[in-house]
Amino acid sequence: MSGRPAKGGGRWVVVPPERVHPWIDGFAGRHGPFEADGDERVVRLRARDGALAELHAPFPPMAGGPPYVSRLVAHARAERRVGVFLVRLGGYAAGVFHGEALVASKVGSRLVQGRTAAGGWSQQRFARRRRNQAAQAYDDAVETAVRVLSPHLAELAAVVLGGDRRAVDALRGDRRLAPLLALEAEPFLVVPDPRLAVLRDTPATFRAVRVRVIDPPEPVTR
Repeated sequence: MSGRPAKGGGRWVVVPPERVHPWIDGFAGRHGPFEADGDERVVRLRARDGALAELHAPFPPMAGGPPYVSRLVAHARAERRVGVFLVRLGGYAAGVFHGEALVASKVGSRLVQGRTAAGGWSQQRFARRRRNQAAQAYDDAVETAVRVLSPHLAELAAVVLGGDRRAVDALRGDRRLAPLLALEAEPFLVVPDPRLAVLRDTPATFRAVRVRVIDPPEPVTR
């Protein structure tokens, strides 16, 4: 199975919760018997041929101790209530999921003009107008997140952020978001314009188990 290259070697593979056990069976089929160990965040499978799989649990920590594989599978498949807040300049979406089901949401947008090459006073007026538009768009985004997510705050296992990192970072100082940001969890969801369809698709990423796979060493030939 191909995947995105991983820093430090190997590659990343994204596995849906329902496919974790079959994926592990496939790993054993490709590489032979393995030994498992781990901690509250990662389960490691070390095969006899030298292959290694590091399975990173979503929403750690997990319960500690063996049996490692069964514990990871149960943790990954748990149906948590998760808040999602997506922001890009001019667009935003907030939703609450129970498992894969979207139970509350609101999506919105506000015009923010693009950049211009004009100079002089016109350029300065345009820049001020654009800053004001961006500030209003971000305020609308925060207000929407608070309105949608805060009523569920006591039930949320985590809040996942996404969209554009610069846009999200611009909102972190807003005190209205503090209770939600206290529940922030990985991964950050890099997504296009936050439409409802984009919001609905996010569980495929935030519920997934990320697996770092390191293939066995190549045999030495003489």
